Amino acid sequence: MNVLKRNAVIVAALYAVTTPLLAQTSLDSLQRLPEVVVTERYGDREIRSSAPMRILLRKSIRNLNALQLSDVVKHFPGVTVKDFGGIGGLKAVSVRSLGASHTAVNYNGFTINDIQTGQIDIGRFALDNVDMISLNSGQSDNIFQPARLFASASVLNIQSAAPQVGPGKKVNGRASLKAGSFGMFNPAVSTNLKLNEKLSASLSGEWLSANGEYPYILHYGEAGRDSSSVEKRENTDVKNLRLEGALFANFSDKSSGNLRTYYYQSERGLPGATILYNTSGFSKQRLRDNTFFTQAHYLNNLSGRWALQANAKYNHGYVYYLDPEFLNAEGKLENRYRQNEFYGSVSALFRALENLSFSASTDVVMNNMSANLPDFAYPTRYTSLSSLAAKYVSDRLLATASLLYTQTSEHVRSGTAADNRHRLSPYSSLTFQPFEAIDFRLRAFYKNIFRLPTFNDLYYSRVGKRDLKPEDTHQFNIGFTYSTSAAERLPLLTMTTDAYFNKINNKIVAYPNRNIFEWSMMNFGSVEICGVDIALESAFALSSKVKLLAGSSFTFQDSRNKSNPGSPAYNHQLPYTPRFSGSGRAVVETPWLNAAYTLLWSGTRYTSAQNMPENRLSGYADHGISLSKSVEIKHNRIGLSVEALNLGNKNYEIVRNFPMPGRSFRGTISINF
Repeated sequence: MNVLKRNAVIVAALYAVTTPLLAQTSLDSLQRLPEVVVTERYGDREIRSSAPMRILLRKSIRNLNALQLSDVVKHFPGVTVKDFGGIGGLKAVSVRSLGASHTAVNYNGFTINDIQTGQIDIGRFALDNVDMISLNSGQSDNIFQPARLFASASVLNIQSAAPQVGPGKKVNGRASLKAGSFGMFNPAVSTNLKLNEKLSASLSGEWLSANGEYPYILHYGEAGRDSSSVEKRENTDVKNLRLEGALFANFSDKSSGNLRTYYYQSERGLPGATILYNTSGFSKQRLRDNTFFTQAHYLNNLSGRWALQANAKYNHGYVYYLDPEFLNAEGKLENRYRQNEFYGSVSALFRALENLSFSASTDVVMNNMSANLPDFAYPTRYTSLSSLAAKYVSDRLLATASLLYTQTSEHVRSGTAADNRHRLSPYSSLTFQPFEAIDFRLRAFYKNIFRLPTFNDLYYSRVGKRDLKPEDTHQFNIGFTYSTSAAERLPLLTMTTDAYFNKINNKIVAYPNRNIFEWSMMNFGSVEICGVDIALESAFALSSKVKLLAGSSFTFQDSRNKSNPGSPAYNHQLPYTPRFSGSGRAVVETPWLNAAYTLLWSGTRYTSAQNMPENRLSGYADHGISLSKSVEIKHNRIGLSVEALNLGNKNYEIVRNFPMPGRSFRGTISINF
């Protein structure tokens, strides 16, 4: 590799750790430093990453027949989404069987946190204004980031589109309307404003409503061998509103910042499990939640060696849960929860040498929670996170290492507070290209991380336990990546393969105490997970005007319960974890029409800790197709698309007794102005 090419790679890697992504096209990102301009394909980041990383850009996302973030994440290898069915059903993501609480959700550079449950419902994130989604197992090669992004076993990143207004224009934007089966109605609009040469803004809003009343087949015995009836899912309606605004400032060639405000509200029914001979009126539970946050980011490249960034955020969350048929003196159960978070972070980057960088970051967080429950603890948690990291990069070698220190202080208004905690968490990763002429790389990483007990784990009435220990997780990964673009008819072919071993100690589990109605939490679990993730991406030039883009993923996970050798469930596969799963997608792009096909499939799973035949849940395959066309009319681009989902019309179950919708259809019309 010549000197110019080598230096370009070095500069690109160094820049990747100094600034978040603010602008991108469908294939490339244009990145600017003083006197240097480097163009890098996103596919190269996946191949060069020292830890597994998957990226999907806006164009690819729109070809996935996806309505919500959860629909996209299902296509990432190693991911399991617990989906309770329908548009409004709760959806939680687990990566490599570690559990949803070990996956951080990073929205435009800030972690979204739920101190109550530790799990983020990713079904709340729509895709209309999303520019990029990525998933990092372990952690990113970007060492210039807040300490909080070092503090999880995996990170799901969501990047919104930044304002891009063409020369001579002050305003542009996009408006769309989606409508489909089960009463779905989904208008959305986003606008970019160029206020002056240094200031720009974006505004977006979205509404989603659906009755969600889809038919399903209820079997009264073994499927296909006993009687059945066609029923309709009830209490499945949903109404969501999202409003978002952001202000972007380029103070100088060296400094920039942004301010973002977000509001989300949802009101929905919680459909119950399908119960034999009781399909009418058994579920009337309602859930209403509101989220508001405002966050600010500032970046300053002080010199060629030093860079500084600062973040601040306030988040307020409200949840209202109603069960109008609860068997108590009031004849109903009404729970209200409020949580607040105050967050601040300062990070510094030092480029010691051409190939070597160091970073330091300190975050402080304050979380509190209130509820209308009797004898509620009203807990407050103060958390301090500090990280030190180093990165070495050359044309054939990339290595990172970090050390995270976490300290917590627990306080309650009533009762006894949980123990304070302090921990050191190390991480190291390496990727190496052994052959200069072949883009083949070997990679490995190790990470030790933990997750703190949530407020529900610690303080929930008659269930929480104050002396719970954090879950301790060890992650090991080895793999290789390969990329080529030599053939004229095959301009792109990439492959990533990773084998991993995860071990969780002190896993927090719920178990019955004196009877089946009184449960408690305890550190009882130990889990060992072995797996393999494989992903393929390719592009074929079928002719000068026709292109085929194809991708697939395959996952093998052997996730064993190692908690108690005397237990009947010892060494059994974890519940709802398939040993084999995968996805596929293909897009044919022509000047006249684009056609896309998607596939999601999963093997057999078990619904409880014991892998007995009566607990077996059958596998499934979900096929979808779409057709799309865009035309330019008077400098405005009009887009039309139609989608057919779950072509097999199977009410398969991801969670037992929560059937998924059968065949459905969606149509979208959009205008870019």
